[in-house]
Amino acid sequence: MENSKLIAIRFKEVLLNGKWVANTNYKDLLSNITWKQATNKIGSLNTIAILTCHINYYIEGILNVFEGGLLEIRDKHSFDFPQVKSEEDWNQLLNNMWRNAERFANHIELMPEEKLKDTFVDKKYGSYQRNIEGMIEHCYYHLGQISLIKKMIMES
Repeated sequence: MENSKLIAIRFKEVLLNGKWVANTNYKDLLSNITWKQATNKIGSLNTIAILTCHINYYIEGILNVFEGGLLEIRDKHSFDFPQVKSEEDWNQLLNNMWRNAERFANHIELMPEEKLKDTFVDKKYGSYQRNIEGMIEHCYYHLGQISLIKKMIMES
């Protein structure tokens, strides 16, 4: 199997349908969380909604590059989002994230092997493959946080 297809499978596993590494994925973990739970603030921790927005922000930013646009995302803005104020807002965020994740995975799957090795936007960012794998690792990192925050909310 081509490397791009394997990487696409790994990306889908963390976001949409896998259980291999963390025994869950974003879609599974977030599917039964209400907007009130998603916006429940526990101490100084980020809310589930903010962490979800954060991951979607990076998916959208890299997706923009995949689709011929510029890299416009900035770390300093990666936690600046409008508040989720209703179940409708929460569902809209989730649906947007699932659509973006599917599109992102499709781009990876169709990416020629040579493109994976190409420079991603600027030499300082490394290759496309490095950035995609970094995105997968970033997703797992925050998936763990969301999982723990969800447990804390359900136990309170």
